Amino acid sequence: MMNNKWRNVMTGTVIASMLLSACSNEAETTTTTTQTAVNTEKQTSTSNAQTTSYAQSFNKTEVMSFSIDVDEAAWQEMLDTATEENYIKANVTINGTTIQNVGIRAKGNSSLRQVSQDDTTDRYSFKIKFDEYVKGQTWNGLDKMVVNNMISDASYMKEYISYDIMSYIGVDAPLFAFANMSVNGKTWGLYLAVEDIDSGYLARAKNGEGEIYKPNNDDNMGAGGMGIPMGNPSAAGDFAGMGDRQLPEGMEPPSDTGAGTGNANSQNANTRGAGGRGFGRGGGMNGGTKGVSLVYTDDKVSSYSGIFDHAKTKTTEEDEQRVIEALKNLNAGTDLEKVVDVDAVLKYFAAHNVVVNMDSYTSNMGHNYYLYENNGQLSMLPWDYNMAFGGFQAGSASDVVNLAIDTPLSGVTMEERPMLSKLLEVPEYKAKYHQYLQEIVDGYFADGKFEQTVQTLDKLITDYVKNDPTSFVTYDKHKAAIVELTKLGTLRAESIQGQLNGTIPATTEEQKASPNTLIDATALDLTKLGDDLKGKGMNFGGRPQGFKRNSGNVDTKETEQTDTAK
Repeated sequence: MMNNKWRNVMTGTVIASMLLSACSNEAETTTTTTQTAVNTEKQTSTSNAQTTSYAQSFNKTEVMSFSIDVDEAAWQEMLDTATEENYIKANVTINGTTIQNVGIRAKGNSSLRQVSQDDTTDRYSFKIKFDEYVKGQTWNGLDKMVVNNMISDASYMKEYISYDIMSYIGVDAPLFAFANMSVNGKTWGLYLAVEDIDSGYLARAKNGEGEIYKPNNDDNMGAGGMGIPMGNPSAAGDFAGMGDRQLPEGMEPPSDTGAGTGNANSQNANTRGAGGRGFGRGGGMNGGTKGVSLVYTDDKVSSYSGIFDHAKTKTTEEDEQRVIEALKNLNAGTDLEKVVDVDAVLKYFAAHNVVVNMDSYTSNMGHNYYLYENNGQLSMLPWDYNMAFGGFQAGSASDVVNLAIDTPLSGVTMEERPMLSKLLEVPEYKAKYHQYLQEIVDGYFADGKFEQTVQTLDKLITDYVKNDPTSFVTYDKHKAAIVELTKLGTLRAESIQGQLNGTIPATTEEQKASPNTLIDATALDLTKLGDDLKGKGMNFGGRPQGFKRNSGNVDTKETEQTDTAK
């Protein structure tokens, strides 16, 4: 437990169509007046148009207004004890609609601990639970949502673009939109609001059918689960991006991982899947225990507690047995279309691998995804992409740009990630996966589309970022990140196109044998995408203004902030 501390859009039709292309569930935002949206009973028999009307408020071409009214002492207590993740009561107004007596708390894992350990910021991500204090209450059908703080993302865009690409290719991604937050009338900062994947999402995206799990084994993830940045090793070989800081006792890098050696091509690193070029330096944490890797071990429910202990829907033993049976067939490569929604999973991995997010199933962390099961058929849903575009376990800019599309892993072997490997073993499925990659390249990146999208988003949020009192980065660093993100996305698409054409090898081992074929990424500086992530850890920005702190070593001067950006 840590001690207490300080804690419009461009009018071009090409861009408008891109940002809206995959939002069939998002209606045009209508003007609303302040009202109390209290639904005292869960709506289970009414139409989706009624129960999920919140979808129209997630207009990703606009910035949502998000206001929290809360007792200041309770708010301060929640911030001071953020790692306990206790809810407090607040009134929340979203785009003019007020929902009273909702629950709000800090959220996260390593990101939460990073903020809690920094005495200059209280910029936590938050979870909003509309029925925490009023049974059955929702916000127009939504039971929970999160607002993410953009940690490790100087561009403010990595998670937004990741979900946008998911939606573009047809993945049932959560709804999302930028949100300008205020607390008790004072500007708090620009966040990303995301629909929580829970019962509201289930009603909207899946007609209320099926079961949802959030596989998680972070409690057993060693350093990565304790909030220690797992980023790029420095030139001096510092472990997991820790720079000259010391790891806590007992968290030294395991001797068999090659971590901390400064040798990205060590023999041990080369034996770990996509390790050899700097990936796979997360301390050897497989994330494969308790079922989160989706590797089948036996028929015991207890062997998959990392899945079943994190069910988001009310499940029974019969539900759990369907998952186990599906995993058994998946790992055996039998009845794949019966036990896996093949098309949905291939789309998921196509989008996921485009954005190079290693804080996920495709690394030794093995987390940050949802598992959806319906009638014995499994698929994966995206979650938590602030570390996309090479923000996690990236050995070099070239490693990120040229991540092999057919072995897109970090620190694990293909055998340890059967949801990907078993599908790509089938030629028909691999061809379909390549087809989806091509569709993303053509529709989202080719002919300057990606650059136009970034420019559009920049125009949308630039004033909010400039006036963000709690931002982790300066405005100048944010603008530099925009330039770097544009370069990275363009080069990544070029590499994927080369791999699809056959001019660049599509597996890690083949790329190691033919490095001269790879896209040159020497002009790319990944550190500009996060605030000095490479070797020095996070350097957080200023604290929220307008809230007093009682600690003797911080300035308690209040600065009035007007919510002018709303």
